Amino acid sequence: MLDLSLELVLTLIAAAFAAGFIDSIAGGGGLITVPALMLAGIPPAQALATNKVQGAFGAATAAISYARRGLVDPRQQIGAAALAFAAGLAGALLVTFIPTQALRYILPVLLIGIAVFFALKPGLNDFDRVRRVSPLFFTALIVPVIGFYDGLLGPGAGAFYMLGFVLLAGYGILKATAHTKFLNLASNLGGLVAFAMVGQPLWLLGLVMAAAQVGGAMVGSRVAMRSGARVIKPLLVVTSTALALRLIWQLI
Repeated sequence: MLDLSLELVLTLIAAAFAAGFIDSIAGGGGLITVPALMLAGIPPAQALATNKVQGAFGAATAAISYARRGLVDPRQQIGAAALAFAAGLAGALLVTFIPTQALRYILPVLLIGIAVFFALKPGLNDFDRVRRVSPLFFTALIVPVIGFYDGLLGPGAGAFYMLGFVLLAGYGILKATAHTKFLNLASNLGGLVAFAMVGQPLWLLGLVMAAAQVGGAMVGSRVAMRSGARVIKPLLVVTSTALALRLIWQLI
């Protein structure tokens, strides 16, 4: 671990707890932890790699919490998760070979579009709607695309998974959230494997933050399961908008 003061480590732990809480409900936890790691003086590549370490634990905790409540059966997502893992791994390995600047300009627009969709679309609740694509199509095309993006850049991947499940698979908000977490975990792990080979994550710091991520994810998933769309929708709108504004700030 870097030579960090106790105060700074405690700040990172608090950031990880808040990120775990938010990420388990609406995604976007990296909006908190990545800037916190960089403000601590960690180089960008190591900050992203370390974020994958602690983020994987939070995503796993949320996925397990939703599965225990019967909101998702991970066994039915094994194939999709394998594709998400492979795509996340490929995206992270190719990050230095693929020009991503154009995507960085498009991404804030997409995130604001997601925020507007969930804020204004009528009838978005915890009840399933008409499915627009087959499960095979969703698994074969949508999951790898988002997984690849998660490895390549990462911000907003959870929101994109959510949008896909709601808009294309016809899932209710809570069910979509539950199904998002296992895939998010898989693409996150794929990215982590790649970063572990080239990005040199700070494992000790990542594991310390992971403990806080687990706590935040446990609390957040319980809140989501208790309140459903009433809390998931507004938090998704806020996190997507905040992430878009942060990305715009970085481009200025």
